[in-house]
Amino acid sequence: MTAQPESPARVEPSTPHATERRMRSWLLHGLTETAGTHQGPHAETPEKTHSWWRVMCLTGVDYFSTLGYQPAIAAVAAGLLSPLATIVLVLLTLFGALPVYRRVARESPRGEGSIAMLERLLPWWGGKLFVLVLLGFAATDFMITITLSAADATAHAVENPFAPSWFHGAEVPLTLVLVALLAAVFLRGFREAIGIAVVLVAIFLTLNLVVIAVSLFHIGENPVVIGNWWDALTVQHGNPFVMVGIALIVFPKLALGLSGFETGVAVMPQITGDPTDTPAQPVGRIRGARRLLATAAIIMSSFLILSSFVTTLLIPQAEFQAGGSANGRALAFLAHQYLGDGFGTLYDVSTICILWFAGASAMAGLLNLVPRYLPRYGMAPQWARAVRPLVLVFTVIAFVITIVFEADVDAQGGAYATGVLVLITSASVAVTLSARRARQRKRTIGFGIVALVFVYTTVTNVVERPDGVRIAAIFIIGIIAVSLVSRVQRSFQLRATSVTLDDTALSYVREDADEYGTIRVIAHEPGREVAEIYKKKLSAERKYSGIPQRSPVIFLEVHKGDSSNFEEDLVVTGHALHGYRVLRTTSGAVPNAVASVLLAIRDETGVVPDIYFEWTEGNPLSNMGRFFLTGVGEVAPVTREVLRRAEPSRSRRPDVHVS
Repeated sequence: MTAQPESPARVEPSTPHATERRMRSWLLHGLTETAGTHQGPHAETPEKTHSWWRVMCLTGVDYFSTLGYQPAIAAVAAGLLSPLATIVLVLLTLFGALPVYRRVARESPRGEGSIAMLERLLPWWGGKLFVLVLLGFAATDFMITITLSAADATAHAVENPFAPSWFHGAEVPLTLVLVALLAAVFLRGFREAIGIAVVLVAIFLTLNLVVIAVSLFHIGENPVVIGNWWDALTVQHGNPFVMVGIALIVFPKLALGLSGFETGVAVMPQITGDPTDTPAQPVGRIRGARRLLATAAIIMSSFLILSSFVTTLLIPQAEFQAGGSANGRALAFLAHQYLGDGFGTLYDVSTICILWFAGASAMAGLLNLVPRYLPRYGMAPQWARAVRPLVLVFTVIAFVITIVFEADVDAQGGAYATGVLVLITSASVAVTLSARRARQRKRTIGFGIVALVFVYTTVTNVVERPDGVRIAAIFIIGIIAVSLVSRVQRSFQLRATSVTLDDTALSYVREDADEYGTIRVIAHEPGREVAEIYKKKLSAERKYSGIPQRSPVIFLEVHKGDSSNFEEDLVVTGHALHGYRVLRTTSGAVPNAVASVLLAIRDETGVVPDIYFEWTEGNPLSNMGRFFLTGVGEVAPVTREVLRRAEPSRSRRPDVHVS
């Protein structure tokens, strides 16, 4: 028997539409439709959790990586006072930021952070706008983390003695390549981040410890450098009290050393809790997060003080300035000088890797923040819940920032510090308000003092380096503008993430569907729940809308809720009032809620309901404006438009009658 030749596989023609569909499918891969509950692609409950110290390394790639440039930036900002100013910074870290974020961890165990705390404390439109402003500063923080870290990684590569000559002058293209590689990682899929972070942090901290230990040994062999430093300080600033006063004034310039706390809270869902943990009381996870924050703060504080001390004593101040060999890479300078170019190159490679991965941590933070807030506010399109489109948007923004700042680490320091300080200040305000609400007087006073210190630090930083707030203002204006446009464009969408009818409500609609095969609903304005009003309303609708006299009707009342909310879970309750059947729910957008309830009734009973309205009094334009701002106004036509967009099939769409 001869084998039959295999028939060739059918190849689908590659049409432009097919290519477009494949591209769309690839871009929107992983997009969830559970609106209102999604907290970002990296905030979902992980399949595998980890020990707190391993998760610490994930936030540590952001926090600890600042050692790559922090000593140099501190030397530029504070000069010979860098060690004293760093001590002030460490005290504020341990006795200010750490207690604040330990409370944030307790009150937001799902990784929502301080922004979510303020969102709960400040409802309605004021709270939403405040969150949008904070998101602008958070975007500044995370975006500048990506670009500044990539720029400093490039600086380490360029200054390495084994680097090709063409690296010099090519800082911008090299930085863009690193940013593009970061984007490629997220477009492909971010996997095993914690395992990579543990390795990078362990190697980087070990190498830093070696460099600092060798530097301290050289200082011990040449104690004259300490005397020279102190003499120079005395000449510049006079007595020690003046030095301390100036250190208190200049320490805000060192605020980059405070980065990492917000990220530390964001990764809380990755921490393994106790077997007895519950979603409402994850005691073990909170304990692990507080250990994470404390351990990271202590490790970083120790390295900050030691690195600032050895770099200030052993490196001439001129080398820290733009064009100097220690600019943006002080510890790398010491590694090459005292341990040779071989070890120095190893240090450079580890620094480049952890700085690049710090950008990954920042990108993950952005991918958590945007889907968590903007789509839920109706202030971003649905595709903003997907990872890949957001990665492309953030990458383009990072490219622009890198080109504008010419991949200069010092030039981006002000913007980075502004973002970090505003987030920490907002967290300190949030815990102060939380303690006040809980009537904890001593803690309210303590957190209030910390908040005032951070407010001073933030204001000082903004005054001295206004470029940071300018960049943040661009992000804020962009976010608010896009948000408002998106909110208007999405006004006619169904906003309910779920509709639940209680037993009484279900019995009403099923009774009409089973016995009469029709469901007639009359929209009734809340606040007029008296027998005479219901009677007149029903009589008018039967007369002018043609409802048969014996046909049963159900009244539907939508009580006004928070109009600033876009997505919401609707709960419909059934009531018997004055002999009439009434369905009630609460929503910030009345027509959208009515449409959602009608579709839920259809899906529950299989009968397409009819809804009856009265025409709204007043100017149609002003009514439409009221709808956009308060969720009420031109209810009938908006309800019809929402239904038209939600249900393309005319036979399955509830009919809207207006008299």
